[in-house]
Amino acid sequence: MRTEGPVPGLRERKKQATRTALAEAAVRLAAEHGAENVTVDAISAAAGVSPRTFFNYFDSHDDAFVMVDQEIGERVRSAVREAPAALPPLDVVREAFATELADVEERHEIWFLRGKVLQRSPHLLVRGLGAHMAEELELAEAIAARLGHAAPEGAGSPGLYPRLLAAVAGTAVRVAVEHWCSEPPGTVAFTDVFRKAFSHLAAGLPAPSAPAGH
Repeated sequence: MRTEGPVPGLRERKKQATRTALAEAAVRLAAEHGAENVTVDAISAAAGVSPRTFFNYFDSHDDAFVMVDQEIGERVRSAVREAPAALPPLDVVREAFATELADVEERHEIWFLRGKVLQRSPHLLVRGLGAHMAEELELAEAIAARLGHAAPEGAGSPGLYPRLLAAVAGTAVRVAVEHWCSEPPGTVAFTDVFRKAFSHLAAGLPAPSAPAGH
C-alpha cells in the first residue's frame, strides 16, 4: 500500500530545495572540518544563500547538522490521521514514512556523512535525540487521534499503544537508514532494507532463520 499525498507547489518545492541544500552543505563541511569549526556564514555561502536565509530554515547553527525537518514531521502526522480507517496502524505509519523517505536512495553519501558527524559531536547526537523524541510524541498523538484514543486535555500522554507504535516505527526507520548506510553504495536498495525492518515488526520480531541483519 502506498498513499500518495498532494503534490507540493512550486513555492514549497523551492523551500524544501533550499533547506536541503543548507543541510547538505552543513553536513559536508562538518565532515571535513568538524561541526564546531563550521560557521553559519560558511554553510550559507556553500549553499549559495545569505546567513539571514539560513535562519529562515533553522533556529540555530546546530539544527542544520541534525537535519530534523518539522514540515516532514507534520506531513507524516497528517498522512497518519487521514489514511483510510480500515488500514492497520503499523501499515499506515510505515507508508507515511516511506513517502517522506522516497529520495533517500539518492542521498547515500549525505546520510553516511551525517552519521559520522553526529558520532564525532556528542552534543549534536543529544540534540538530535531530543528533537526526534519530540517528533515521536507528536506522532503518537496523531496515532491516538486516528484510533479515537486521544487523551483528555491535560492528561499528558496519548497512551501506551500510540507511544509504543511511534517509538518502534521511529527506531525501525533509524536502524534501516544506519544499516543501509553501512553497506557500500549501490549494493543494497534502501527500500528493501526499510520494508524488511517493518516486516520484522509486523511479524512480531521472531528470530530470523538467516544470519542477523538479513
